[in-house]
Amino acid sequence: MQRRACLSRLACLALSLAASSALRAQAHVEVNTASRAQLESLPGLGPALVQRLLDGRPFSDWADLLRRVRGLRAASAKRLSDAGLRVAGRAWPEAPAAPASAARGETG
Repeated sequence: MQRRACLSRLACLALSLAASSALRAQAHVEVNTASRAQLESLPGLGPALVQRLLDGRPFSDWADLLRRVRGLRAASAKRLSDAGLRVAGRAWPEAPAAPASAARGETG
């Protein structure tokens, strides 16, 4: 009897984990294909910024998006990525490591 209850709990846990990862996967919004409503559903994206995103599409990567969309900065891009925004299927990249010359204090 205890074994059956344990197996039942494990099955419920596995189903819960599968459902939560499926929900996370659906929560992503691809900037290059999303509708206006999908973009506006993300916190931090108002109508004016959404219009600039729609006008600028397609974007090849986050750097391209930041370069071409006025009013969007790295900190905002990271928050939007955390909320589910994707550019060309990718989340916001981690900050690149500083070049060795900068770490040593050298200047060019």
